[in-house]
This record gives sequence, structure tokens and C-alpha cells, in this order.
Amino acid sequence: MQDGQYHINPIELNGSYTLPDLMAIIRENASIYFKRGSVFSDASSVKDYLQSAIGCEESECFGVLFLDNKHRLIEFKILFYGTIDSANVHPREVVKQAIKYNASAVILCHNHPSGITKPSNADIVLTEKLKQALAIIDIRVLDHIIVGDGCTSLIELGKM
Repeated sequence: MQDGQYHINPIELNGSYTLPDLMAIIRENASIYFKRGSVFSDASSVKDYLQSAIGCEESECFGVLFLDNKHRLIEFKILFYGTIDSANVHPREVVKQAIKYNASAVILCHNHPSGITKPSNADIVLTEKLKQALAIIDIRVLDHIIVGDGCTSLIELGKM
């Protein structure tokens, strides 16, 4: 990076690419902009990142942005993969990873392969369960974002 500009290697897109190939290219380039230490100071930057990270997944997945006390990115991990309409999330594993990364805060996320980002009752219950589990070890849940044909923030909806 020079003078505040990102150096991006050009990508040649001639030939046939599968969806997984394109997803890998998108993820690879998203990581240029969002590396360890990136600050997520507004919902828009988080949504942009998550749209590129999990928006094209064909099955439901659940991930966590692990953040430090200044809301800088420590790590993004997809922790659970599921089927086309659900993923089993285990709070114990989320807590374990938060401790591993020494996170002060997290942003939860998952995708809806259907494209519809309306949260289900199960999404809201899971968010509350994770908030309670992480609060015991002083880790704040800042938001839970559902990714599909756009992004829906539970905090913006007043659901957390």
C-alpha cells in the first residue's frame, strides 16, 4: 500500500469459471481491503464485507467477525455450515473461538441462500443465547447480520 492506496493485482477472467472459482476470487480480493486491523466503524462497511464473504454461499453458514476493543478486525471465521435452509450453531464453539482470538467484541452473521434476509424467530433466539454466553466472559455482541440479496442488521431492526 502506498499513499493510502491499495495495490490490487489485475485478474484475468477469460475462460470458464465455476461459482466456487468466482467466490474464491471475490474472497481473495475482499481480503485486500479487510485485513487484520481493519476498523468496522459503520454498518455499511460490515455489510459490504459480509456480502462478499458469504453472500454467494449455496448452503447456510454461520460466521463471526472477532474484533478487538477498538472494533478492529482480528479474524473472520465461518464456524458452521449447514443445509440450504439451516445451520446448527453451538454456542460453546463460538465462545471457544472468541477466547482463542482474545476478542473484546463480535459481530455474528449468517446467510440465507434463498436471498430473503428477514430474521426468523430462531435467529433472534440464537442471538440472545449467544449474547448471554459471551457476556459471561465480557465479550459484547455488536450485531447479527443476515446476508442474502442484501443485508439485514438485527440491531437496526431493534431485535437485539
